[in-house]
Amino acid sequence: MKRSELTVPKDWGDVTPQWMTAAISGRHPGAEVEKVTLRLRDDGTNRRARLALSYARGSGPATVFVKAADPAHVALHKLTSGLFHEPRLFGSEVSLPVDCPAVYAAPIDVSADNFCLVMEDLAARGADMRDATRPMTVEQAKAGVRGLGRLHGRFWGERVLREPGLDWLEPFQPWGAMDAAPIERVFDRLGPDAPPTVTALTAETLVADIWNPYIRTLTTSSQTLLHGDPHIGNTYVLPGDEVGFLDWQVVRRGNWSLDVGYFLQGALTIRDRRLHEHALLAEYRDALSLPADELPDMDEIWLRYRASVAHGLTLWLCTASAGELWQRPDIALALAQRYSAAYGDLDTPDALERIA
Repeated sequence: MKRSELTVPKDWGDVTPQWMTAAISGRHPGAEVEKVTLRLRDDGTNRRARLALSYARGSGPATVFVKAADPAHVALHKLTSGLFHEPRLFGSEVSLPVDCPAVYAAPIDVSADNFCLVMEDLAARGADMRDATRPMTVEQAKAGVRGLGRLHGRFWGERVLREPGLDWLEPFQPWGAMDAAPIERVFDRLGPDAPPTVTALTAETLVADIWNPYIRTLTTSSQTLLHGDPHIGNTYVLPGDEVGFLDWQVVRRGNWSLDVGYFLQGALTIRDRRLHEHALLAEYRDALSLPADELPDMDEIWLRYRASVAHGLTLWLCTASAGELWQRPDIALALAQRYSAAYGDLDTPDALERIA
């Protein structure tokens, strides 16, 4: 079997040694997998598993991480993320100048609304998977924004449109369904410091007056390749505090501010974000490494960063209002609190009015 002939397995038990041999052949030519063993299954909005490999000949990874579509959540992915964006990104083999999992194979079955990613097991590199209950240090956040700066600078402006492997990439545009979320359920759990400008919102006003106007600005200014969903739960920290990014399902093109704001405002404690966000934005600007005539000035960076709170606030008020449907409640609440505080601190409505 050739790597180009891989089909998407219906279940992890269908992953044969021959299938896995073909999957890893691009990075490990000559390796022949003798046995595939399911070590861990961890299904969520996607089907995920860790598989152990042993070899009849040659050598390769001792374990791999695999990810495929879950039929119960396909409609959600089509609505919000584009079901095949992540496998198309890694199947394109476009070089990304930010730490992310190495992908061995990314077959797609369009007719069955399914895909499969065969990736490195980041545990082998000592990766610490993060979530909102364990916020990053300022130094770790600095590594994260510098990684995003390298990524954005590489694809800034016309570069993202000229990249041959990214001709399928869509602009970031609003999606529907969030204006029905019962966000009022969350307000009494945000705590006494929740800004009144947040608790006065309804789902309809949040989406129509805050989120939609911001998202529409993402394609009216310089665009780049966006991770699209770089909240702390889609990050990991390596030994030495380098930060990497997982789950590229919402990859899009658009203004840089969505990635940077969404990452910083959720990855740090409220106190650390207040104390260090100006300096971290300067780190981001420096990491872009753009010609002077393309480099945004700090006033523009600050303005668009202030506006970017619209994205995190909307997604995590809606997520927190859904109970355990999409995310652990403690994680969702922690992020809703951080984006709510940022909304009040940064006067996001004023920034939106200035850029809209």
